[in-house]
Amino acid sequence: MSASVDAPFDPMSQFTGVAGDVRDPYPAFWAKRTEAPVELMAVGGYEVYSYELVSQVMRDNVAFPSGSIREFMSVVMGPYPLVGMDEPEHRRLRALVAQAFRQRTLAHWDEDLVVPVVDDMIDGFATRGEADLVSEFTYHYPAQVIAAILGLPREDHSFFHPRALAVINVAVRPEEGILASEELRDYFAGIMDERRARPGTDIISELTVAELDGERLGDEEIFSFLRLLLPAGAETTYRATGSFLHGLLSNPDQFDALRANRELMPQAIEESIRWEGPLLITSRECAADTEIAGVTIPKGGFVTVNIGSANHDETRWDRPDDFDIFREPLPHIAFGHGVHMCLGMHLARMEMATAVNRLFDRCPNLRPDPDRWDADDVHIHGERFRSPTTLPVRFDAA
Repeated sequence: MSASVDAPFDPMSQFTGVAGDVRDPYPAFWAKRTEAPVELMAVGGYEVYSYELVSQVMRDNVAFPSGSIREFMSVVMGPYPLVGMDEPEHRRLRALVAQAFRQRTLAHWDEDLVVPVVDDMIDGFATRGEADLVSEFTYHYPAQVIAAILGLPREDHSFFHPRALAVINVAVRPEEGILASEELRDYFAGIMDERRARPGTDIISELTVAELDGERLGDEEIFSFLRLLLPAGAETTYRATGSFLHGLLSNPDQFDALRANRELMPQAIEESIRWEGPLLITSRECAADTEIAGVTIPKGGFVTVNIGSANHDETRWDRPDDFDIFREPLPHIAFGHGVHMCLGMHLARMEMATAVNRLFDRCPNLRPDPDRWDADDVHIHGERFRSPTTLPVRFDAA
């Protein structure tokens, strides 16, 4: 099945201003952790800032269920958004869809799917000796990886990528997000019909036959999961990779150390995701009157969980605002905590590692472009989602 579009896809201009230009929220978060780790917000609801308290809220799926997320995200992800479901419904659906992410499946994705996509992106600028790693690389490759894993036709990229972005940014442009969701559902329905007739090794084929204790996924459950996986995988991984590259390019000693010793890659990725995770906040609701750190949150109270603040908690990390791939690794919560731990976190780590490794291998002497880095005011920013908008670099042309 191939979809047609009326105009060329220009993703970089589609959601200008969505993230906001808050550059460094962390000093304000430090003040909150110190003075009011659980804060009653002027607009209503509560915000939790410290690592200990954020962890407490995120792992307690009974006192702080995810219904508020489900209510909001079901508008574009259908009635079964995994990220907004509670037990036991969540456990059943997650167990079924997790079969498509089993370790033996992940093992072949890197060489068979991720490396070819990443190399194809790098082919577009390898001979020039310069590039913008956001607009020419990080913004595009995760969406194409997810598409390859789903088994979507490469020529349909200009159809599904903008619609995936519209779904994840529904709060900013609701009409576009809802329309995009409907179009994606119809698109996936055609793909699923094809896979049932001619199953392959892709995730959609896996989902159509997944079975656990005699139960199988219904079509609406599959549609909901696909409308979560496609935009979430494209959005968060592109942002995480961009911030990772920004941290490395801004710290040449760490860049050189990682390039020389790739065994540092796992800890470097964990540090980057802790330091600048792609998602700053998420939310929960309070199921019953509950006290946290001396503050009573009433039943039905909306709770904003500040993941970014928690991952910069000075009681857990020394110099938490610094990017330091050599620090002693400690678990962070950028991928969530408890039953809602991100199902795609291992895939995201693999994509980030492959992207940086292939840049190291194919773009010798990679460095910030001295003429553009300061002139373009390169920085990480965002109020909910965070990443750099541009990463101008130079390297020795192939």
